[in-house]
Amino acid sequence: MAGLRARDPRAAARSCVLILLVCAGVLCAFNLTGMSGGSAAAESATWVGIGIELVLIALCTRVRPEVLDRSGLLVVVGLSGVTLICSLNLVTEDPSAAAQAFLALPVLWASSYFRAGAVLLITAAAVTGDAVTLFLLAPLGTAFTDAVFFGAVLVLIALMQTRSNRTQDRLVAALHEQATVDALTGLANRRSFDEALGTAVRRPRPAGTAVVLIDVDRFKSINDAYGHPVGDAALVHVSGLLRGRVRAGDAVLARLGGDELAVLLPGCGETTAVHRAQDLLDAVAARPLRLDDGTLVPLSLSIGVAHTATATGAEDLYSAADGALYRAKRGGRGRVATPAR
Repeated sequence: MAGLRARDPRAAARSCVLILLVCAGVLCAFNLTGMSGGSAAAESATWVGIGIELVLIALCTRVRPEVLDRSGLLVVVGLSGVTLICSLNLVTEDPSAAAQAFLALPVLWASSYFRAGAVLLITAAAVTGDAVTLFLLAPLGTAFTDAVFFGAVLVLIALMQTRSNRTQDRLVAALHEQATVDALTGLANRRSFDEALGTAVRRPRPAGTAVVLIDVDRFKSINDAYGHPVGDAALVHVSGLLRGRVRAGDAVLARLGGDELAVLLPGCGETTAVHRAQDLLDAVAARPLRLDDGTLVPLSLSIGVAHTATATGAEDLYSAADGALYRAKRGGRGRVATPAR
């Protein structure tokens, strides 16, 4: 289930190892100094607990975090920690606040690195395990008070950390969008396009990859005649028309800067790419921009198309498309061109 998965499996595994090492060290110190209770059973249980923690450390360090996460073993580690702490408290007959405090560690770990389902599961296990331990070891009144108090602390830790994570996730998503999406048109930006182009060239498809570069014809004249707000509206209008004819699943539509747009078509043959470019050109020519006063602003495109059949490497492919674009402009604009053969 997605709700039981870690937000970052690698970070969750690393932090789990650190927590387990600290806990093992503390338990070892308790045993060596006689603070575990002094009885043979308590000392033996503590050494067993240390052994279990070492096994969990080995599991988290030897198995890839992604495998641990997909199999649910990371959540099992958290639940194992809760079980181990409660079992040691029972064996050592220790219902003290110091003994209960260890339960904050798996809850804090889960709420820091896991999604809501896992946080709820591990927190519920910790609250339940703590209550059972207290009612078995302490007088009824004391057990009830401690269970309510410490249960509230555990729930509060989980809620506050989960809320903090959600805020952080929203900020990260917003920053990612700012870094990859053009603010005016909502298309991918130059950085996203370059990354996608590099990936497409490194992982070639049987049909090859095409790059389509697009300029809005006489865009400066539109700005001069109607003002820059209308120029922006023209770019948004053109972007909307292109988006309606470019499937997001098999292409990347981007604004590279100014009035220059681009379409990356992985797995697209050369002839098909030219046909799709012509379709984009015809769509824009058929839909002029309507201003608020009813004025129609005709728009046209110049388009250059290059394909990996004749250009190798990301830079060569982009340069070939750029050369084809200027061929389209020199040929009279409002047309699709390919590199000179």
